[in-house]
Amino acid sequence: MDNKKQELKIELTPEVAAGHYANLAVISHTPGEFFLDFINVAPNMPQAKVQSRIIMNPENAKNLLMALRDNIQRYEKNFGEITRKTPINHGGNDLPNPFMNN
Repeated sequence: MDNKKQELKIELTPEVAAGHYANLAVISHTPGEFFLDFINVAPNMPQAKVQSRIIMNPENAKNLLMALRDNIQRYEKNFGEITRKTPINHGGNDLPNPFMNN
């Protein structure tokens, strides 16, 4: 049995490399999948479109969580702690909390 690791070649097209900005994520799930919707919410706009949707199985969602946690720890070690900002309630309308869970 050959235990050599195979190299995975990943292609990043220019269209995908440009990326999409998101300041809100909505996460939902079924028993078999996690849905991550990335949204760009603009001030004073009543509607926002999902920029990208990623669907993952539960194991890969947990792997993403661990990888994100590790990267945040490394980021904070190099650049300082990331502080969370809580939106201010304007006129009784609660603003969405960026990167919330549903």
